[in-house]
Amino acid sequence: MFFLPFCVFAQNQNLSAGLVFDGEPYIAINPNNSQHMVVAWMGYKWQEYIVIKTKVTFDAGQNWSVTNSISHVNPVYGSADPSLEFDNNGNLFLCYIDYSAALDSGAVYVVKSTDGGLNWLNPIEVIDAHADAGKYPIDRPWISVDNSSGVNDGVIYITTMNPNVFGPLPPPYNPYFTFSNDGGNSFSNWRYLDTINYLSGSLISQPMPTHCVSKNGTFHSIYPSYVPSQSLYAQYILASSTSLGSSFNYNVVLQSSTGLTDTLMKKGYLLIDNPANENHLVFIFLSVMFGDEDIVMSESFDEGISWTSPIRINDDILGNGKMQDLVWADFDSDGDLVITWRDRRNSSANGYQTESEIWGAVRWKDSTNFSPNFSITSQQVTYDSVLAESGNDFMCVAVENDTLNAVWGDTRSGKLNIYFQRMSLQSGSVTSISNISENKDKKLLFIVDELGRETNGTSNLPLFYIFDDGSVEKKIITE
Repeated sequence: MFFLPFCVFAQNQNLSAGLVFDGEPYIAINPNNSQHMVVAWMGYKWQEYIVIKTKVTFDAGQNWSVTNSISHVNPVYGSADPSLEFDNNGNLFLCYIDYSAALDSGAVYVVKSTDGGLNWLNPIEVIDAHADAGKYPIDRPWISVDNSSGVNDGVIYITTMNPNVFGPLPPPYNPYFTFSNDGGNSFSNWRYLDTINYLSGSLISQPMPTHCVSKNGTFHSIYPSYVPSQSLYAQYILASSTSLGSSFNYNVVLQSSTGLTDTLMKKGYLLIDNPANENHLVFIFLSVMFGDEDIVMSESFDEGISWTSPIRINDDILGNGKMQDLVWADFDSDGDLVITWRDRRNSSANGYQTESEIWGAVRWKDSTNFSPNFSITSQQVTYDSVLAESGNDFMCVAVENDTLNAVWGDTRSGKLNIYFQRMSLQSGSVTSISNISENKDKKLLFIVDELGRETNGTSNLPLFYIFDDGSVEKKIITE
């Protein structure tokens, strides 16, 4: 099998077409129908705080449903951090936060769809902001579903961490774990994912867990740790359970004396399992061990007991000063592995605040090496200051039938929008699909400046254009 890395580019599809802000997309494929995909993201809604929005396609992205918005539990709340998973029966679960930083309140919720994401049932609370007094354990929830067809098939797992939106919190800090074994109708009492000798500690204020469920039904999660009494080095620790979290086995994945120091780069990491090999786990993360901020991978072939030496995935020149970040990855059902990230090899400057593209690499199931890196985006995107803010820390990809489906946020339109690309990993060809655009017939009602004062468009910048469909467009006018 070969790969053609630079063939037949089509314009990336603007999936969200939002007029203010869209961030942190997540894409999921129905395990029973690879043409059926759902995307969720954070987006602005007129006269509301940020909501979770979703779109559905039943024909592999040629056509998409109208945008659906998940209602807030409390009208003063805002939503964040969506993730999606299907179960074997085609039920779809969306996990997210709904909270108020001003009121120090909120919770992680799960909503269920029985019609493939067109409609959503009422939200079910997973863990409340005050569940662990003073710790607000509701930040960055991730969801996994056991689709092993084993004894725990259908179990939903959720992990969370301590936030930073409620101000500095007292240490120690912990990753959190809970599950549902009744189809998401209720969730178990939460517990800490870390434990004595494998504590996350007091120095990492947001020890985000990343997790998956292997083909044999084992839950695996990796979280960061830095406790000098446990190890002189910062570590990533794997917690694994076959008993719905009543007990865990722990293994050290990696330890390092070098850390990431740039405060702007998106430092997320990811654990995934190979659906074709229950013993195979892959951990993708960012590291400077090769000289720059690179995309790095380590893997285990014995369910996390031992791990390979890290390898560098981006194949630009070593030590060239170019930063890579925004990593994600997925396995095809037959074991092909794809890793994607935001790449700056062609940028005009070093560091975070420069032009970028989305790139990837594939390793076929019958190969030991990755392909040459290839570009997923159809153009280089100029840096925008919104990328330094929270709410755009992740991209997402889903792979099936040797086809990559990617979603990410970029600012080529002058706003942070969600873009979708579907491409063949064998030929490198990109499926050409027309842009999805909302608000095609909107009319301008009035213009306000950043203080909310109505203007004719010549007052202080930035300006906000208010349309009759409730949408708002931010514009920067240069003299």
